[in-house]
Amino acid sequence: MTIRLLIADDHEVVRTGIKSLLAETDINVVGAAVNGADALKLAAKLKPDVILLDVRMPETDGLAALEKLKRENPDARILMLTTYDNPTYVSRAVQLGAAGYLLKGASRETLIGAIRTAATGENAWSQSDMRRVMGAMLAPRAHTQLDVPLTMREAEVLKHLSAGMTNKQIARELHISVETVKEHVQHLLKKLGVTDRTQAAVWAVREGIV
Repeated sequence: MTIRLLIADDHEVVRTGIKSLLAETDINVVGAAVNGADALKLAAKLKPDVILLDVRMPETDGLAALEKLKRENPDARILMLTTYDNPTYVSRAVQLGAAGYLLKGASRETLIGAIRTAATGENAWSQSDMRRVMGAMLAPRAHTQLDVPLTMREAEVLKHLSAGMTNKQIARELHISVETVKEHVQHLLKKLGVTDRTQAAVWAVREGIV
């Protein structure tokens, strides 16, 4: 049985490359969108079996499109495809109901396998993604009020950390030293009751900070 696939990516070379990778398989690309808004329209019109969404796109990004698509059709099978191995994006994709999260460097076999798995109604999440996200969601302080509120600077650092920035990048963005950033990160982890940056990012998503 042929799997009908809709691709949404703002780069033509990516859309063309995916079509080429899927040639002579049981996966038929029935449409290609250039942004999230376009993906919403084509999904309603074409009713694909699986939708492949880039995370960062103009107008409506992939995660916003994912949320709207799942709201309109909870049974939609949607895979995120991105360059960014970002814990915030991964955790939001999990919470919004994506069937999987693939990096653009993934092999042809991995891509085809994920699309086929999603088409059956199963999740195509890797074990490593699920371990780190679920571990963060089950952090000790989940859904509890902080004993000590975050300072304004700590909240700023948390937002940048959740965007996948390194300490050096955060320092440059906030015009402070790398050592100061490290201190803020350590204070953040302690206040949030988490053990690493991924858990902190997931906490920020869960609490609506990012």
